[in-house]
Amino acid sequence: MYLDFYGLHAHPFQLTPDPAFFFGANGHTRAKSYLMFGLSQGEGFVVVTGDVGAGKTTLLSHMLRSLSDRTIRVARLSTTQLSADDTARVVARAFGLAEPTHPTKGAWLEAIEVFLTQVRAAGERCVLIVDEVQNMGFAALEELRMLGNLGIDDGHSALQTILVGQPQFRNTLAGPSLDQLRQRIVASCHLGPIEPDEVGHYMRYRLTQAGWRGDPSFEEAVFPAVYRHSGGLPRRINILCSRLLLAGFLQERHDLRAQDVEEVAAELEVEAGEVIGVAGETRAGARLDGRFIDAGSLADLEERVLGIEERLRKVDLVVRRGLLNFSDFVSELNAVWKGRP
Repeated sequence: MYLDFYGLHAHPFQLTPDPAFFFGANGHTRAKSYLMFGLSQGEGFVVVTGDVGAGKTTLLSHMLRSLSDRTIRVARLSTTQLSADDTARVVARAFGLAEPTHPTKGAWLEAIEVFLTQVRAAGERCVLIVDEVQNMGFAALEELRMLGNLGIDDGHSALQTILVGQPQFRNTLAGPSLDQLRQRIVASCHLGPIEPDEVGHYMRYRLTQAGWRGDPSFEEAVFPAVYRHSGGLPRRINILCSRLLLAGFLQERHDLRAQDVEEVAAELEVEAGEVIGVAGETRAGARLDGRFIDAGSLADLEERVLGIEERLRKVDLVVRRGLLNFSDFVSELNAVWKGRP
C-alpha cells in the first residue's frame, strides 16, 4: 500500500527470503566465507546455525545464486522430523528420483547410489541442504552420514550436505553418539544478529534495492530504536520496518522518527500479545524486564505479521486494479462526451 506513496517498486522489508536483498553484514560475510570454503571441499558436511530470523535461508540462497560452478545439483530438505527409514525416500524425492517398483528402504538407497554414480560420471556433484536440522533425530542424522558413503569414486563422494538449524543443534552435535558425523564436518559457522551500527546500513540497503531515493527520510535515532526492538535479527527488523512504512503512509508522513518506531513496536506487542524481540538473545528466546519469551512465540508472531503483510499486498493489488478500471471508465466517458453532436 505504501509503495506508490514512497515511490518504491518492490517491498523493501518483505519476510520471504530473497537473495537479491542479501546484506553483507560483518557476521553474514564471515559466514558466507566459511560456507564457500566448505563447498570448495566437495565432500562431507557443512553446518550453519543461527537464531530464528537471523537470515540463514537468505544467506544460503545468495551463496548458491553467486556460485559460478554450474555442475552442482542442489536439493533442499525441509521435512526433518523423519525416521531412519523415511530419510532415504525423502532425500531421493528431493533430487527428483522416481519411486522404485518396490519402494523399500533398500530400493530407495539403491536408486540414490545409481543416481550419484551417474552424477559423478557426468562430472557433476550434488549438494543437499537440510533445513531445521535441530528437529532431526539421531537415527535420521546417521542415515544422512551413511548417504555420504554412496556413489564414492576414487575416494571422493558425489554428495555433500549442508545442515542448517537453530543454535540448539550444536548441543546435539556435541553429543558422543554423533562422533562420526562430527568428524565429517569440513566447515561450520554461526549466524548471529547484525551489529547496532549496521542497522542503518541494512535498512538503507534494502530500501535502495526497492527504489528508495530518500523518501521517507529517517532521523538518526530511528536506527538504535529499531535495533533495540529487534535485537539485530534481520527478520524482526523487516517486521518492524514494514509496519513503520505502513504507519507513515497512513499518516501521510515523509519523515519518520524514533517515536514512530516506539509506537509501532507497542502496536505489535498489543496485537500479538508478545514483544517482537529485544537485544540480549538467549539460545531459546529473549528476555524483557525479566520475562522470558521463547523462540516459538517469536516465530509465531513473525508468522502472524507475515500473514498481515500478505493480506495488505492483496488489498493493495485490488485497489490498484480498481483505480485502473476507474481510469479506463473515465477515459471512455470523456471520449463519448467529446463525440456528442
